[in-house]
Amino acid sequence: MDPMKAQQLAAELEVEMMADMYNRMTNACHRKCVPPHYKEAELTKGESVCLDRCVAKYLDLHERLGRKLTELSVQDEEMMRKAAVGSGL
Repeated sequence: MDPMKAQQLAAELEVEMMADMYNRMTNACHRKCVPPHYKEAELTKGESVCLDRCVAKYLDLHERLGRKLTELSVQDEEMMRKAAVGSGL
């Protein structure tokens, strides 16, 4: 595959993944923090605080998972490389 095409595909995939994460976070935090029947046009202080904390936790968890998956991927690559060297490939 052409390196430029692969880079473009990776960038598009990243944008798609970020949009999906944003949509999931928005839905989850809205369900958790905002009652289904609105009483006021603006968010209450409690709703705002809840949304702020929910988003912060969601993003923190997303970052931690990303780091862990990267770490596991690096470990897998190292194991595959060692296995290839050990088998004489």
